[in-house]
Amino acid sequence: MPMPSLETLLLPGLVGALGFVYLIVTPAALMAWLHRRWHVMGKVERLLSYALVFLLFPGLILLAPFVNLRPAERHGEP
Repeated sequence: MPMPSLETLLLPGLVGALGFVYLIVTPAALMAWLHRRWHVMGKVERLLSYALVFLLFPGLILLAPFVNLRPAERHGEP
């Protein structure tokens, strides 16, 4: 059985790396950015964030069950 060439091994690795970045890394960074900036965004920034959510929707759906964006519980206030 011949050894696979470098090009044959490089393509699946590249596709896997790009898929990981598209489905995990970039949506996680977008979620963190949206969580920090949600109440202080300007009009253009909000439009950009909506475009990124549309573009990265599959990754956001994959990460959604593992993210808790609820406000922290307040202690000591009536």
